[in-house]
Amino acid sequence: MSVRELVVLGTASQVPTRERNHHGCLLRWDGEGILFDPGEGTQRQMIRAGLSAHDLNRLCVTHFHGDHSLGLAGVIQRINLDRVPHPVTAHYPASGQEYFRRLRYATAYHEAVGVTEEPVAEDGTLAVTPAYTLEARRLSHPVESFGYRLTEPERRHMVPERLAAYGIAGPDVGRLSRESVLRTAEHGTVHVDQVSEVRRGQRFAFVMDTRLCGGAEALAEGCDLLVTESTFLDEDAPLAQRHGHLTAGQAARLAAAAGVRHLVLTHFSQRYTEPAAFERQARAAGFGGELTVARDLQRVPVPKHLR
Repeated sequence: MSVRELVVLGTASQVPTRERNHHGCLLRWDGEGILFDPGEGTQRQMIRAGLSAHDLNRLCVTHFHGDHSLGLAGVIQRINLDRVPHPVTAHYPASGQEYFRRLRYATAYHEAVGVTEEPVAEDGTLAVTPAYTLEARRLSHPVESFGYRLTEPERRHMVPERLAAYGIAGPDVGRLSRESVLRTAEHGTVHVDQVSEVRRGQRFAFVMDTRLCGGAEALAEGCDLLVTESTFLDEDAPLAQRHGHLTAGQAARLAAAAGVRHLVLTHFSQRYTEPAAFERQARAAGFGGELTVARDLQRVPVPKHLR
């Protein structure tokens, strides 16, 4: 059975606290693992969450501030120490190539695994697989930053009631799915679109360290699960704007306008000690979908497909 869930590894922003590790999260998607923004301490948080280097297929870094990237050195060395047998690809802003190389080779180690570097220089598609398309969009932050979006391909879903109406069952269902047409004695030729409907693919986005901008809006559009920074509360909006961040209310309005089904708020400033305040402000801003104020080591399932 496929698993699609977000594993929260850290929820702090620039300064970690006793309860919050530096930022980081892993998206589990049908046997693949995509690690986003591994801040300092990510390797240990993975162990606490029951994850290993073998769970990693991609590393996606939004930008090269320390709370989003200092964990890269340990994670990459662990990938090599454990001799991960499958390809691992790293995506990160091309302007930070020097920082990535410094982190990759921060200390001496035996490089047993070839991590493929695919720096991001502009908006667009980064990878297309049978399970998803991975895209990047530029965000608004003092250093170059990109957010990421994963979209599952559309697929046809057989409707049991329609199949029954045409008397189609058993092996004939698979035959119709493969060949698109099925000749029946009672109903003649039945086309697949008569007994099925197109099911929209699930959508996930990761929006971190940004002001409100077109890139954030494009990433969030129609998402089933949106993970976004919420560094500040609304009363500190001028501070958020100056440093290139979102408030809880801004993140909620972004999600509401985009039709997001489940919003995960994370990346909280150490100045705040009451998580419930983020939820109150997000609700006051008009977001009515499912809402999670993230905690370290929390697991958040991707919402089920819409029918």
